[in-house]
Amino acid sequence: MALAGDRFKEGALVVAPLLLGTVPFGLIVGVTVASRDVDNLAGWATSLIIFAGAAQLALIDLVDTGAIAAVAIATPLVINLRMAMYSAALATHFRKLSVVDRLWMPYLLTDQSFVMSMARYRPDEDRVTIKWFYLGAGTMLWSTWLLATTAGVVVGAEVPAAWSLDFTIALVFLALLVPAVATRPALVAALVGGAVAVMSLDMPNGTGIIVATVAGVGAGSIADWRLSP
Repeated sequence: MALAGDRFKEGALVVAPLLLGTVPFGLIVGVTVASRDVDNLAGWATSLIIFAGAAQLALIDLVDTGAIAAVAIATPLVINLRMAMYSAALATHFRKLSVVDRLWMPYLLTDQSFVMSMARYRPDEDRVTIKWFYLGAGTMLWSTWLLATTAGVVVGAEVPAAWSLDFTIALVFLALLVPAVATRPALVAALVGGAVAVMSLDMPNGTGIIVATVAGVGAGSIADWRLSP
């Protein structure tokens, strides 16, 4: 259990610097809930049930504007489709874990926990490290997110507009690029994906992120093939 505790602590410490962006992002979600006609408890519960900022904001806005249930449900699912790709990448490591762990641990999957876990894991990683490093990172992010969104709901519209917290959302994802872009194919994928994401901002229902992801993965795969000896 000593090793498990060490790995849990390691995961928590690795994601700690990213909380500088996560906390303001959570505040934005909470403030958004408080400023809409959506029931505060129901809006806050999206943090507990969905645990994905962009998808939560989309759902809250759709419910607030009276969107039909099918659209309100489908849009967050589309925005979070990248989680399917994250799961596929983690599957190589998670297959060493028990069935029970593989069923519940994806609940803690986020962009941050995925990037940090993939950067930490080796091809022959032991199951204790796989499980507890991921849980350390995921639990730290999850608990901080719940506290931040709760604070946002409580404070509500009292947060001054001059604070411009929105920029922190971009900082969260920019910070994730540092450990992820370690090779030339990864750099190509990041540049192409980022460029396409900007160009597809006006696509409906968050589908631009899907297009950008496919473009980035495709470009990275081609670069890896061309640059291989």
